[in-house]
Amino acid sequence: MKKSELIFTFLLLPLDFCMILLAAISAYHLRFAEFTADIRPIIFNLPFDYYFNAALLVSAGCVIIFAFAGLYNITAATKITDEFYRLVLACSTGLVAVIILMFFQRELFSSRFIILAAWVLAIIYTAVARFLMRVIQRHIYAQGIGVHRIAVVGDTPATDRLITLISSSRKIGYKIIKRFKSVDSGILDELRTLARQGNIDEIMQVDPNLSRADVLNLFNICDEFHLTFKYAADLLGTKILKTDVSMLYGLPIVEVKITSLDGWGRILKRILDIIVSLLLIIIFSPIFLITAIIIKLESKGPVIYKNERVSRNGIFKTYKFRSMQLRYCIGEEYKNNNEALRVEEDLIQSQNTKTGPLYKISNDPRLTKTGRFIRRWSIDELPQFFNVLFGSMSIVGPRPHQPREVSRYERHHKKVLAVKPGLTGLAQISGRSDLSFEEEVKLDTYYIENWSPWIDFIIMLRTPLAVMRSRKVE
Repeated sequence: MKKSELIFTFLLLPLDFCMILLAAISAYHLRFAEFTADIRPIIFNLPFDYYFNAALLVSAGCVIIFAFAGLYNITAATKITDEFYRLVLACSTGLVAVIILMFFQRELFSSRFIILAAWVLAIIYTAVARFLMRVIQRHIYAQGIGVHRIAVVGDTPATDRLITLISSSRKIGYKIIKRFKSVDSGILDELRTLARQGNIDEIMQVDPNLSRADVLNLFNICDEFHLTFKYAADLLGTKILKTDVSMLYGLPIVEVKITSLDGWGRILKRILDIIVSLLLIIIFSPIFLITAIIIKLESKGPVIYKNERVSRNGIFKTYKFRSMQLRYCIGEEYKNNNEALRVEEDLIQSQNTKTGPLYKISNDPRLTKTGRFIRRWSIDELPQFFNVLFGSMSIVGPRPHQPREVSRYERHHKKVLAVKPGLTGLAQISGRSDLSFEEEVKLDTYYIENWSPWIDFIIMLRTPLAVMRSRKVE
């Protein structure tokens, strides 16, 4: 860790302590304010001195909880959403700890309002303070102070993408000093020279095809000159296996799991799907109604379009707001099926912008004016919350594809069928329209093999931002 990062990490501790204490004080004064007292009269006595001493102890305890939550291992590369998630979890743990402590001391606190207000304010104050700290840190990085100077080794599309992303922003704390496309004796000597002169801090390998000997040589240089060694794994080529060991008649049996999404994880995910889908159906109900009315007024035909998709359990139908003219709709419930299929095949042949099993029609003439708008903002997919509620889909997971697309899958593509398809996923928040099918499969495979509730939470949190980004309607 760079010296500047150590300083910022050190400053976070007193900053968090002060923000939590300030939240407690603010909650106290908020409860005793005139407008609050007018709403709910104060019928208890809570001296500020006694409360302040208790707040000091609670603030110190919360800082310890923050440490266990990994909030002092944060770097500039850590996503803000990841940090905020840990922050909410740590503050909530502190709230539970205070409630449990009061229970065992058999003391009834005078005001539940103060406890809840302090919890909410602690999240807000610490989040804002840490955000401002990040702004300052990134401003310093933009000046070239405290950045990680990297030598990148690799000659793959992933290497090019990484270099482009790092070079496009000076605020993330990384600077590429030099790139090497291969490893030989001359390059190893040049790396040693850069390290000896203090021009690099890290060597990053972004080529999974390097030989074991080459990787060891790079690692030995890092070990010799006390550099950091990092590597990016090939998500498709690397097998990240989950195993479970059990005893059968005294013999250890190892089960290789396709995904960690099993057992209680699967139960928890289904419960969350039901809760989240119900909540979002209620929240978006006005949009449901307005969209349905506009579609009905603009063109004849049903409001909801049912489209066949494939999951691990076979074919099911997804619900979408109809965005195409009725005569081009495909399905058993539509009379002109053959003609619509012919038109679609012609468009796929002439205007397809995708390669591989999937297709994407550019400037689709079949769309209505309303259809273009609702596709632009993904409003057409809102009815799929009912798919989630009924159990054929999940909130987060690989996007489902049509039977004719799945029929063209290669063997490794079928890994994405291992879990229930989702409304959003890792590929969707990573710029799906700009990704090739193979890149989508890599991301979905990574999600399947590394699933956790935390990953689902982050994907759901980032989905609205992905929808708001400019999206060309095809």
